Amino acid sequence: MSRTQFIELSFCLSGMEFITRTTFRTHSCGELHLKDVGELVVLCGFVHRIRDHGGLLFIDLRDHYGMTQCVLQEEDSDFKIAEKMKDESVITLTGEVVKRDESTINRNMCTGEVEVRVEKIEILSAPTETLPLQINIENEFPEDTRLTYRYIDLRKKENHDNIVLRSKVISHIRNEMIKMGFLEIQTPILTSSSPEGARDYLVPSRIHHGKFYALPQAPQQFKQLLMIAGFDRYFQIAPCFRDEDARADRSPGEFYQLDMEMSFASQEDVFSVIEPVLYSTFKSFSPDGYSITDCPFPRITFNDAMLHYGCDKPDLRNPLIIEDLSELFKNSGFSAFANAVNNGGKVRSINVPNCAKESRSFFDKLNDWAKEIGLPGLGYILMTAESEFKGPIAKFLNESELQDIAKINRIKPESVVFFVCDQNATKIAGLVRTKLATQLDLIEKNVYKFCWVVDFPMFEYDEDLKQIIFSHNPFSMPQGGLTALQEMPPLEIKAYQYDIVCNGIELSSGAIRNHVPEIMYKAFEIAGYDHQFVDEKFRAMIRAFKYGAPPHGGCAPGIDRILMLLANTENIREVIAFPFNQQAQDLMTGAPLEVTPQQLKELHISVLPKLKG
Repeated sequence: MSRTQFIELSFCLSGMEFITRTTFRTHSCGELHLKDVGELVVLCGFVHRIRDHGGLLFIDLRDHYGMTQCVLQEEDSDFKIAEKMKDESVITLTGEVVKRDESTINRNMCTGEVEVRVEKIEILSAPTETLPLQINIENEFPEDTRLTYRYIDLRKKENHDNIVLRSKVISHIRNEMIKMGFLEIQTPILTSSSPEGARDYLVPSRIHHGKFYALPQAPQQFKQLLMIAGFDRYFQIAPCFRDEDARADRSPGEFYQLDMEMSFASQEDVFSVIEPVLYSTFKSFSPDGYSITDCPFPRITFNDAMLHYGCDKPDLRNPLIIEDLSELFKNSGFSAFANAVNNGGKVRSINVPNCAKESRSFFDKLNDWAKEIGLPGLGYILMTAESEFKGPIAKFLNESELQDIAKINRIKPESVVFFVCDQNATKIAGLVRTKLATQLDLIEKNVYKFCWVVDFPMFEYDEDLKQIIFSHNPFSMPQGGLTALQEMPPLEIKAYQYDIVCNGIELSSGAIRNHVPEIMYKAFEIAGYDHQFVDEKFRAMIRAFKYGAPPHGGCAPGIDRILMLLANTENIREVIAFPFNQQAQDLMTGAPLEVTPQQLKELHISVLPKLKG
């Protein structure tokens, strides 16, 4: 059974009859079966499609729960009413449930074994304007049109099912968290602005002249304060607000997280809670035929992720692995690579099994693509079926060097090893790894592959600012505590920070928190902030730490991204009921809109002309 059929069937099972009964109807359009044959029923819904078979009208009537085929004959009293109805008219009809002939049974419909012989029709509402979107055809419509008329767009089965899926997934997650002893606690929506990595949405205060609330980028400080307040396990399906640009996997404006925090917990304790929640969610709602990584999920250090996958969110469906050959080429006979390494560049290699059989044009096109992303080309060597090395780079290397490359990359006959040599070799090798796997159709299908990325650096060097900054969450506990901050070079310090990744998409960041004031002050000092800054920007949390705080940690998997994976869509807007477009606009309501002069006056705000540039 497909997931879509599962969603349909969930409305058809016993127990739903009471829910679907109203003063308008006796049954929903998704629950009639052979047991109902002979019964007089009243249905309500949208006219999905009318088919005229010459004296015989078939109406596909659709509601939230499913679809039922309804039939009228030319001699029926309301035949002419039905004949003139428009698609998407809202009607109620009365009729007898009859069994379909064996040859006309529709196995793809939950109600496909029966139909309703219509006795009476009442039109409750009919479209008075031409529909901007057609519901009963598969045509694609421009996204702006779909978002402007989102309430119509959501009538389409696929879109409707995505929102049903969202509700069921959130309900499942909530139940799983409660079963593990977590309390659902709401945190404020109006709060204070704090530097947490993205622009705040600001809300002016009418009462407090010149002051602003901020919508929370995440409930980060509040969930830590709940631990300090003595609550042991907290969660909520939390709205988060960030004024940042849209991406395919990020919705501008607002998004939702499974926000959780727990006291007296290590990194492994957090993992042991989140892993079964995610596993059971994906197991319950994944499409047919999909497999899921078993718990415990693999742990990959940040350094290994960057080296072997070229990014900090590795897609483990891709079997290709990157290796570092910088030292090997440093003193090699291939001067182009040797000179680059001696000038600070790196050499990365990617072994692609069974690639030697590809045509010359395959390699030429890859070379052209490499030039498009800024490389001079994409060098390679290949091993023939007879274990001989060939290729444009092979002639510059001696036998010992070739054997070392073969050993490091675990080469077998008919493999090809591609090389990236660049100052930014890590990132570019990641792009090449993805390109090769995509071109050769190597990415594993119908699978959800999870992993944790752990041991993130506490700090990194910002070339633009010319200073050390936090690389991840500023509230994370450094590995080694205060001693590490006092004695280790900052760029060598690791933090108890971690991300959970699925199929190359980061679902969540998390950390064991820095709960000791002295450690927090020192960490911010290394990043260029004094005590006064910490006291002003994080006043509630730093003050609370001074009254005693348990060790605590957590994470916040993104609900929208989880749903994007489960719905098998690359566009996150498809799993949100009323999303913004890529320009952070709500085309349906017109937001953001100008407000009246009176509203601005009450807030003591004037709007200046937009500055050029």
